[in-house]
This record gives sequence, structure tokens and C-alpha cells, in this order.
Amino acid sequence: MTDHALLLLNLGSPASTDVADVRRYLNQFLMDPHVVDLPWPLRRLLVSLILIKRPAQSAHAYASIWWEDGSPLVVLSRRLQQAMRQHWTHGPVELAMRYGEPSIEQVLVGLAAQGVKKVTLAPLYPQFADSTTTTALQEVWRVVAEHNLPLQFAELAPFYDQPEYLDALVASAKPHLEQGFDHLLLSFHGLPERHLHKLDPSGHCLKGADCCKTASPQVLATCYRAQCMRSAELFAERAGLRPEQWSVAFQSRLGRAKWIEPYTEARLDELAKAGVKKLLVMCPAFVADCIETLEEIGDRGREQFCEAGGKELVLVPCLNDHPQWASALNQLCERAPLSL
Repeated sequence: MTDHALLLLNLGSPASTDVADVRRYLNQFLMDPHVVDLPWPLRRLLVSLILIKRPAQSAHAYASIWWEDGSPLVVLSRRLQQAMRQHWTHGPVELAMRYGEPSIEQVLVGLAAQGVKKVTLAPLYPQFADSTTTTALQEVWRVVAEHNLPLQFAELAPFYDQPEYLDALVASAKPHLEQGFDHLLLSFHGLPERHLHKLDPSGHCLKGADCCKTASPQVLATCYRAQCMRSAELFAERAGLRPEQWSVAFQSRLGRAKWIEPYTEARLDELAKAGVKKLLVMCPAFVADCIETLEEIGDRGREQFCEAGGKELVLVPCLNDHPQWASALNQLCERAPLSL
């Protein structure tokens, strides 16, 4: 069979480290209403102000982690794509990015032209958020409607608690855990608190220290923070970690809005001052290493931790193209339900 494609969806990357390319990428990313959820005039004003200085700063950061063959996120996603071709037997395996290239539009139009009839969409985000999963899927539906594509879809749901994903995460981290450490910090990407409140049908989101642990199935279905906490707890349980050996934080704050806590920056200082010398950091919200892991944690986070009194920060690589992850992802995609 060649008529059932698998489409891996990830966030994207600038085409190069040139300031112009970074500005173009940031403009597309930040003007997405799922990312900066302000009315268009305010969003346009804010993003225009951000684009005065941020592209040059971000270009410098990208240059510090750029690989000879391109953006680490794109290169690693391509490697996963190649690995998935050994598992997915129903048709082609393609990769598309929500921002930048290859675009969702060009890939879907290309698949339809090849005669593909069905596509399993695999947003590569373990935990659900409007700024990741929703915007990627809505771009798919926009393209389908605009081009009148005769495609049927299945969707991979957030897999934050799925055994296959968790077992792959443990397998990928095991060599680092076995080398010994004082503490493991699970650093997830952050979100503004208002993103969580908008999706909360109960009104209880972020009310009380244990709200994530006691979240109902209805709340858990769309609560990013609760899903992150569940991923962390299940990972620690599978890895045989004691409660005092690990903790959770949230990174990548932008702007003045209140973001979900605790903040990774604050946690790095706290752990160093508490006497932690060797710190492992994992980033389970990402399945491929990128600027948020390699530069934000691997470079700036390491420097901050050591300046605060720590001795060694070890960044545990993301799942990337780990063989067990490719096998796990295939199993998850094989049972993805049809879209309504």
C-alpha cells in the first residue's frame, strides 16, 4: 500500500542564522494568534516592537548551536523521518513544519498530487497546547479547505502518558542516569497562565498547590501543566527515582505576562545554592533538540548553574531519532483515530 502517508509535524526553524531569515521566522511565529493571543492590532504592534532587536539576538543564539548541515531541530527531525520509514509500511513518511520550511501547505499539496488518500497526522508534542498542537492542526484544515484536497485524516493525540513514549524516554535517559547525579530537573517549555485558564472548563486551573495532581479527566485533557506533571511523575516512577531526586520547572518565558511556575531559571539557582553539584536536565516537552534545549539550557542554563555554585550541568538529549522512540512513535501512530 502506498496511499496512506504519515506526516510528522514540528514547530520549525529559521532557514539560516542570517538576521533577515530569523526576523522572517519570528514574525510568522509570533503573529500566530495561538502563540500571542492578542487582538490583531495589538499583536501586530507588539510583534513589530519585538522585531526591532530580537532577530539579531536570536540570530546570535541560533549561530551558537547551528550545525554544519543546518538547524538541529530540522536535521534531527529529518533523521526521525528516515527512521520512521523503516517502521511505517502504509505509504510515504513526510515532515512538515508549522513555521518555516518544509511548510504544511507544500507537503500536503504534494501528497495529494501523489495520489495519497489518507494521512495520519503526528504532531510531535507529547503534551497538548493551543500554541503547538492546535495551531498545527488548524493549519492543516486551512490548507485542505483552500486547496480542496481529497484527503482523509487520522490524528495522533497528545501522548504524554502513553507507555510507549514513557518507556522510550526512560531508555534514552538511562545512560545518563546510570552515571550518577545529585538531582534531575525536568524542564518543560512554559506557557502564559492565561493560555491554561482559557481552556479550563472547571475554573479550578492553577488554584492550589495540588490542582494538577487532582485534575479531573476533563481538565487533564487540555491542561498543559497537568499533562507535564503527569509525564514527569510517570517517568520518575518508571526510572525508579525517589521523590527527592527530581523536580519540575518551566522555561522560555517571554514578555511580562505571568507564566506557569516554577521557573527553570529560579530553580537552577535554588538547586545550586542547596548544594547540588551535578545536575541532570531533561526537556520532555521536546522530542528533538533545538534552540530551547541546546542554547537555553545547554549553554545559558549551564553557565547560570555554575555561577550559582553548581559544578556540572549535563543536558540529557531529547528523544531525537533514538531507535526505541521511532518504534514507539510508530505504535502510537498505528492506532491514531480518524478525525471527525
